Amino acid sequence: MKACVLPSAWFGVGIVPCLLVLSGCLSPITLTRAVIAYDDAITESQSKQLLVNIARAQHHQPIHFTGVSNVAATFDFRFTAGATPALTGDASRTILPVIGGSVAENPTISIAPIEGEEFTKRLLTPFHEAKLTLLLRQGIDIDLLLRLMAKELRVNQSEGAIAYRNSPSDKVGYEMFRRVVLHLSAIQDHNSLYVEPLSVERSWTIPADSVTAEGFKALEQEYRVVYNAKDKTFTLRKQIEGGTLITNYDPNLLSREERARLQNENEQGLPHDVTFDIRPGHVGGDWPMKGDFRLRSFNAMLNFLGLSLSEEPEYHIEKDSRTPEVMENPVKTMDLILSTSAPSGLDLVMKSHGNYYAVNTTGPQARWNREAFKLLSQLFQMTVTEISRAGVPSITIAK
Repeated sequence: MKACVLPSAWFGVGIVPCLLVLSGCLSPITLTRAVIAYDDAITESQSKQLLVNIARAQHHQPIHFTGVSNVAATFDFRFTAGATPALTGDASRTILPVIGGSVAENPTISIAPIEGEEFTKRLLTPFHEAKLTLLLRQGIDIDLLLRLMAKELRVNQSEGAIAYRNSPSDKVGYEMFRRVVLHLSAIQDHNSLYVEPLSVERSWTIPADSVTAEGFKALEQEYRVVYNAKDKTFTLRKQIEGGTLITNYDPNLLSREERARLQNENEQGLPHDVTFDIRPGHVGGDWPMKGDFRLRSFNAMLNFLGLSLSEEPEYHIEKDSRTPEVMENPVKTMDLILSTSAPSGLDLVMKSHGNYYAVNTTGPQARWNREAFKLLSQLFQMTVTEISRAGVPSITIAK
């Protein structure tokens, strides 16, 4: 910690310069400590709320979140100065300066419930495919993402799509889901997994006499315009970014017609469907397949984690024989510890419903579990709307 040292020569100069130096040293240090302390407290509060809501989901109780809408902290710096005779010396003729100071903190914290129709809709609405793509680009394991975010797998067959639920109570569906996710994970481990939005070119034809000079200039800014003298028309072309496609090959190497066909198929699905296409001749091509992952809502994720504690525990699934070697295959999407006594040596622990709930941050799967909880927190941030600072009931704590 940086300290203020007052040279003895200053005592003869005056007290005021010393006070100014003390104020300059203490203010930044106090502010830094306060900001970090409040940030740690708010982050810990959110983490424990996530654990509490997993406990509520386990007991089939409604989930609820509360957030800090505002923190206003004021600091009162007070300094005193004076002089007093020394207790020793010739007849106590030596005068020594006496300098004192104090810092008073007066925070006001506003706490508001996160509720209302908009938040409830976001809580119950399945995640959009673009959010999964965004997270994958941050380097998150695809098996962790899909095990947490996807509620089912739909594999295309000649007779139609077959659905496999990501639920341990559905033995056939759960085991198939896990094996397909492991297959994609193995492809990712070999740096051969592509998760990109399809880029296709769209074209439109309009009569040339329907476009004014001003309109033509506007069209040139948005489209590639080609004039057809034979039939006196304009052909407008524009590159369009389509839906996300998970592949074991580079989709940009496909022909324009093939990309357009895949995009048309992709558009038939829902906004929360993520399409995959694994083809022979590439890594993982020994098990070719095509289909969709249907994403779930944040509320469904909490229910999945809560039920996995007792009613629907996850279990080990071996990879398919056609799948390359995988680096990780944890039994649980997130290893949660449920104990009647406070566990030691763990970072994230919360008591609820008479038990202690904790994320297992020890052992060989510690990294996986930390990443799973961090992902859950990020998904919550993608779900929650900005907490209103006014106009809603709140709890204000003034210290």
